[in-house]
Amino acid sequence: MPAPSAPRPLITVSIVSHGQLALILPLLEQLALHCADVLARVVLTLNIPEPDLLAGRHWPFALVRLDNARPKGFGANHNAAFAQDAALGASDWFLVLNPDMRFDADVLTPLLAQAQPRDGLLAPRILEPGKAGPEAHRRLITPREILTRNKPGHAAPAKPDWLPGLFMLYRSQAYGAIGGFDERFFMYGEDFDICARLRLAGWQIRIAEDLQARHEAQRASHRSAKHLRWHIGSLARVWLSSAFWRYRALLGRER
Repeated sequence: MPAPSAPRPLITVSIVSHGQLALILPLLEQLALHCADVLARVVLTLNIPEPDLLAGRHWPFALVRLDNARPKGFGANHNAAFAQDAALGASDWFLVLNPDMRFDADVLTPLLAQAQPRDGLLAPRILEPGKAGPEAHRRLITPREILTRNKPGHAAPAKPDWLPGLFMLYRSQAYGAIGGFDERFFMYGEDFDICARLRLAGWQIRIAEDLQARHEAQRASHRSAKHLRWHIGSLARVWLSSAFWRYRALLGRER
């Protein structure tokens, strides 16, 4: 008699809308088309009021909607979505996804297939508009790294020190163990911080070099002085944190 198959690992997706439902609708359609078999639910957070463009639509996964009474920061919104997922029956994996990410194929099933037991965070390579190849892997954030990352001769690491918060597939056990995002960061810096704390807690970050997803970059910090101020303030918070300095020491020992 054959042994029973292991439970299928399911993913909960967390997406936050800042008046972006028109941007999110095609993403939901692509998730439904390509990835429905591994999705338990999508938690959609409306951070500000906006017209309901999803009314009357049906999806092959549960769509859970959270409406904020007042806007929250990036980390606080995704932490609330994770808590909602736990209340409904936590999935094995928790995917933080930007509204402007796009899927041309099923990235999630092969991504899960590559996961090793100590992998706490998975991601594919990210394609940006107008670029021939995927985004270079990120080094530890330092002032020098920021100033030189786009200059000729910049050497990207063979594997990333951290991942931007566009597409972050967390093992739910790992996300919960470190308390999710640090909500003291309002909109920037929390992606680096959570990667550092994951690694310091003994989890690994895995990039699937053979898988790709597209980012239709909506770079608010390039257009808004307010966002730029938040960005600079968050970098200062990163560099003043103990996690940054402990992670810097860990990377130094590994290299």
